[in-house]
Amino acid sequence: MIQYTEEKRFTQQQVQKLFLSVGWVSGQYPQRLYKALMHSSTVLTAWDGDRLVGLIRVLDDSELLAQIHYVLVHPDYQGQGIAGTLVERVKEKYKNYLYIEGMPENEANVPFYEKHGFTRMEHGAAIQICNHADKR
Repeated sequence: MIQYTEEKRFTQQQVQKLFLSVGWVSGQYPQRLYKALMHSSTVLTAWDGDRLVGLIRVLDDSELLAQIHYVLVHPDYQGQGIAGTLVERVKEKYKNYLYIEGMPENEANVPFYEKHGFTRMEHGAAIQICNHADKR
């Protein structure tokens, strides 16, 4: 049975392994990734025993805006509703904020968010400056 927690009890190695399992470049920077997560407003994790199998990261301004930055689930655990549970728990935690936003990097992930009540910003566009060697 999957257990969920907001306690930041993960190790740098557990986080790196999870991020690399889905091919995310941030897994190549384990110290920076760990530090970023430890300083994030909310990191909700999913566990199968001692194994970190899912994670959602949120940055918020304490009142108006919460931004979902990561939602990832280890490939061995995808399709079991873990990502949806993580998103729903974030929606509940931030239900009194004016906005909960996300920026899926892959267009194919938009229907997942729409299934959970998100809508596309009518005139929105993703913007980014990429400062690492593995630019896409």
